[in-house]
This record gives sequence, structure tokens and C-alpha cells, in this order.
Amino acid sequence: MGKAKTLTAQELRRVQDYIASRAHAARNRAMLLLTHLAGMRVGEVAALTWGDVVNAEGRVKDEIRLNADQTKGGHPRIVFLSPKLLKELEAYVCTAKRREAHWAFFATQKEPKRGFTANTLAQYFLQLYKGAGIDGASSHSGRRSFATSLSSKGVGVRVLMRAMGHRNISTTIGYIDASDDMLRRAVALV
Repeated sequence: MGKAKTLTAQELRRVQDYIASRAHAARNRAMLLLTHLAGMRVGEVAALTWGDVVNAEGRVKDEIRLNADQTKGGHPRIVFLSPKLLKELEAYVCTAKRREAHWAFFATQKEPKRGFTANTLAQYFLQLYKGAGIDGASSHSGRRSFATSLSSKGVGVRVLMRAMGHRNISTTIGYIDASDDMLRRAVALV
């Protein structure tokens, strides 16, 4: 199986437009953007609880502290949230029913306390991308798009490695696509 598609800004907009036309739009948009704007893995998104994201006063935190059992490598990490992503999460919180701190941040109708499993959420993302007409996209597309976007803006690979939660730079490098636009800008520097 090949690598997940890296989305362009226009393709991401198309997915968001598709989500806006469906049920649970605020929830689905927030889940998707956690992968695209914070580089979170689908399993990490599925594992989020209210207490991970929302403080005791009901406000979205500036950063999400993932514990070892919420991450792929079993290493705790901090996910920093951009102002744009904070705004998206706040919009979702305004539409969602407030839950206990240990309940899933992204509830499902069937399992409001547990929420999505990583596998169910990965399949759900496939449906969202397919519904938006994006071929080759998967639950990993957000992470690849996140890494590629930051790299194209000049963010160093060591910073990317930490943002992605990787322990090895070679893993991070495999996430970055070199687009024609990036190559044009690089050549223009000569």
C-alpha cells in the first residue's frame, strides 16, 4: 500500500465543505483538523477525553498533553494548538454536550462515553475523503499534510520531528512531500 495522499489547501477546503453539508459537522471538522493542523494520529484523536482538551472552567486548553497509552510509541507528548485550531475546537465545544472529564471528547451515538475507536475513526475519515471526492486520502493524510505544510514554510526537521511525536528524524522525513511549488521556490533561491 502506498503513502497516504498529501492534501492541497483546495482539497482540504473541499473536505471541509463536504463535512459542512453532513450531520455532526462541528465534531467531524474538529476531528479532521486535529490531524491537519496539529499532526495528530487518528488513534490519538480517538483517545482524547474532555479533560485532555477542556479545562475545569469549560475553556479549550492551549495544548493537549497525551499520556503514554494515548500515543503510538508509548511516549507521552504535548500537542500545541494553533489559534486557528483553538477556534475550531471552541466551536465544537459550543455545539457538544458537556461530558465528564474521563468521557470521550468525540462522542458517537452508539458509544458516547467511549467514543470512536482508532479503527472506526480511520474508516470514518476514509468515508469523509471519499464523499468529498478525494482519491488516495486516508486517516494518515492529515499528518502528511501537516508535515509537508510546515516543511514548505521553512520549519526545520527537528521541530517537525517533535511536533509529529517521532523519535527518529528518518521517520519524519518520510512524511514530507516535495511539491512542484516547493521546488520552484527552492530553485529561485539560487
